[in-house]
Amino acid sequence: MTSKHLVWDWNGTLLDDLHLVVSSTNTAFATVGGRDVDADEHRRAFRRPVAEFYAEMLGRAVDHEEFGRLDRIFHDAYRLGLTDVSLAADAMTAIRTWPGGQSLLSMWFHSELIPAVEGYGLAGLFARVDGLRAELGGGFKAAHLAAHLDELGVAGRDVVLIGDSLDDADAAEAVGGCAVLYTGGFTHPARLRESGRPVADTLVEAVKTAMSL
Repeated sequence: MTSKHLVWDWNGTLLDDLHLVVSSTNTAFATVGGRDVDADEHRRAFRRPVAEFYAEMLGRAVDHEEFGRLDRIFHDAYRLGLTDVSLAADAMTAIRTWPGGQSLLSMWFHSELIPAVEGYGLAGLFARVDGLRAELGGGFKAAHLAAHLDELGVAGRDVVLIGDSLDDADAAEAVGGCAVLYTGGFTHPARLRESGRPVADTLVEAVKTAMSL
């Protein structure tokens, strides 16, 4: 048994939703005359705060009010496409491979995350599941991770987070933990590897790497 606690990311990690995120982003951009962004460009440029990513792709500033409108349009399109989204191919195997405690922390809305986790057959596999409890997201994950661990009673130094973004690694390090970054999500593999953090091409590989940290 490992003494570490594993925190999973949801979107782009356990949930294989890159294609839907890209198409929903383009739906939002189209409403303000923006151009389409393809998956490769999205993976090379995506970052938090998401408003900064939007500003770069649109080629102009995006204020708080406009980001709120674009975020709502994005999520409306995203919800419509969710029926065609599956878990990552090895998600269930990876979850069951981890020998210690594990939980799920997402920046997606909590009220929608809980039924989604149940719908994908993952209920009961996590000690805790937390999503975003605000109406508008797009910010950094670190504070949410700290609150998640407080609720669990887990020390940050005992945590490994598996996620697909540099923000996931920053969040883990902010609480004194570490991260394994997964190349199958929203961030281009080259950006993940350039960061110097452990990187895995499959979720099972990510778990095995996490077990060694």
